Amino acid sequence: MSDEVAAFVPGHVTGFFSAHPADDPTRAGSRGAGITLSDGVTVTVRPSGSERVSLNGSRVRMEPVERVLDALSVRARVDAASDLPLGAGFGVSGAMALGTALAANAAFDCGLSENELATVAHGAEVQSGTGLGDVVAQARGGIPIRLEPGAPDHGLLDGIPDRTRIEYVTFGDLSTEDVLSGDTERLSIAGRRALSRLVEEPTLPRLVSASRRFAREATLLTPEVESTIRDVSEAGGDASMAMLGRTVFALGTGLTDAGYDASACRSHSTGASITTRGE
Repeated sequence: MSDEVAAFVPGHVTGFFSAHPADDPTRAGSRGAGITLSDGVTVTVRPSGSERVSLNGSRVRMEPVERVLDALSVRARVDAASDLPLGAGFGVSGAMALGTALAANAAFDCGLSENELATVAHGAEVQSGTGLGDVVAQARGGIPIRLEPGAPDHGLLDGIPDRTRIEYVTFGDLSTEDVLSGDTERLSIAGRRALSRLVEEPTLPRLVSASRRFAREATLLTPEVESTIRDVSEAGGDASMAMLGRTVFALGTGLTDAGYDASACRSHSTGASITTRGE
């Protein structure tokens, strides 16, 4: 057993998706595509007699993390740190679940494989209603395309072989749980169309254009997001909405060129990993 273990999980912006529920949470999930980010979440796990979860120093209730600890039958203090906002479309809850699984596995010598840990974290997030595809994308890294839903034993992933600078600006959160618990038929029809377009031409520009069309067809655009995307387009850039949040992401310097004070990072080339391990 280690005193503490830390894991880094890349953030993830989803460009589009279709929802695929199932009684088995490891088979449930989403099809779609997105971009993992060099901005992410660092999760530190310390064995403890009492369970405690914090984000940037403030105690939080994070059901996916609690479910991961329960699934691994361990008690720990979990401290997460990130510059990414929670609930704004960056996959923070999925990152905390996956980071907890990786770090707790190492801290407690659970002996599980990467796919097994991704399955634990994915199932925890699905059961919590906080996401359907972030965990498997964050475990893979790069610019993942989720061709089939579910955890590693059931899902199927491909990817766009490219890297890019990403800018983003957020105007607040959207409740993923509220959207996923409602009628997702229209959203899923739009997501299946978007995936077909991307598979025909698996490039970054096609991903962003398919994402913009998806956001319109799924009626997810908020006024400030829509106007920001339009501003980027008029400035010659390429932008869309991060699902699910009131967030705009753009390729290259799209948001800066449009006059926005945007955060910037790179697409992340690898998936989640252990970063430090104390003894």
